[in-house]
Amino acid sequence: MTIQAAIGDLSTLLGQRLTCSKGELAQHGQSETHFPISPPDAVAYPETTEEVASVLKICAEHHCPVVGWGTGTSLEGQAQAFQGGVCVDFARMNKVLEISQEDMHVRVQPGVTRQALNEELRATGLFFPVDPGANASIGGMASTRASGTTAVRYGTMRDNVMALEVVTAKGEVIRTGSAARKSSAGYDLTGLFVGSEGTLGLITELTLRLQGIPEAISSAVCAFPEVDQAVNCVIDTIQMGIPVARIELVDIDSVRAVNVYSGMTLPPKPHLLLEFHGSDTGVAEQAETFGAIAEEHGGSGFDWATKPEDRNALWTMRHNAYHAIIASRPGCRAVVTDVCVPISRLAEAVETCRADLKAHDVNGPILGHVGDGNFHAILMFDPDDADEKQRVLDASRRLVDLALSLGGTSTGEHGIGIGKLGYMSREHGPAWSVMGAIKTALDPDNIMNPGKLVPPRN
Repeated sequence: MTIQAAIGDLSTLLGQRLTCSKGELAQHGQSETHFPISPPDAVAYPETTEEVASVLKICAEHHCPVVGWGTGTSLEGQAQAFQGGVCVDFARMNKVLEISQEDMHVRVQPGVTRQALNEELRATGLFFPVDPGANASIGGMASTRASGTTAVRYGTMRDNVMALEVVTAKGEVIRTGSAARKSSAGYDLTGLFVGSEGTLGLITELTLRLQGIPEAISSAVCAFPEVDQAVNCVIDTIQMGIPVARIELVDIDSVRAVNVYSGMTLPPKPHLLLEFHGSDTGVAEQAETFGAIAEEHGGSGFDWATKPEDRNALWTMRHNAYHAIIASRPGCRAVVTDVCVPISRLAEAVETCRADLKAHDVNGPILGHVGDGNFHAILMFDPDDADEKQRVLDASRRLVDLALSLGGTSTGEHGIGIGKLGYMSREHGPAWSVMGAIKTALDPDNIMNPGKLVPPRN
């Protein structure tokens, strides 16, 4: 029983839709961040759930590792085949299967991307709200329990996935959840698979909760003298119950980078980027209330946008912030890390992180979804400078230690993969072993994305 034997059987099953070409293997071995290229031994392109089941049966028979692939935008090495094996690419399973306007949900295949789904929904007056920035696949977003700019109002993938079709490690097709809005029927298996990072099975269909497109949308930018003033403004806004749809922080280094990259002219100060959804009257009231809070914290330079093209430019700038920051230092790589803390500890976490980066000479712009206590540090380093890379990795570790000490989590949305595996025992204690027991029960031969998320097998 070997990987090559599995590849032989898979070639018979899929024909030209199984490839071992060096170019495609390298493409599927890359990471968006600092991990080295780790290509699989083959890439499979199934078109149906039945084919996925057959792929997994073959791989189970030969004890061949299996890694799922959406668009490859994960940031902690979740989609890389560090132990080789077969990468299952869902690019050909990218259909919107059913839209139920009356029940406000949609059934999709895992390969459909976030932007493609919302294009398909445009004529219905509905939209799918989870927006991680990257045009990720829906299956990948569910597997990593993705979040994003709109989570402060609409929640994460955990809150927006109603049901799943999953193929287990043995090739069995199961369904979890239903189209009902709630259920008390047994274990929440949908919640179990959402965020499991492909370690328990491969998602082949999703039922998603939709939202109505708001009557009115207004976006804004607001500058602050210091980061702590911007963060304290966020805390007051959330605690007052203002239903912001997005509230994002970009620090001064991020602002400088996006100004150059996106042709913006923001003042070189920390900024909050905001968006309000609702009726015309409601949006106006929310904006007015926020303006008063911001003024108390030294906010200035309000620039409100209600035209779609202006709003789109603002959020395109935010979504491109990572690329802007990387472009600001040509040739660099980055450890893109995130943590999440209780909203009351957010200002302390951000200020402590900034002081730590300065003290250890680490170049790390900060930005993030501060409305729910989640922020990112993009820690840049020269890949040829081992000392600088180690300083960056040490800074990332200290940031996680800080978040955990404040009652937070090692990751608010990027997930664990292999990059944050070392923090799981401290964060979860004995519960991490429970996760390992669940993995063993559903994947006894450890073929599903091995080496990720759960305790290593002995």
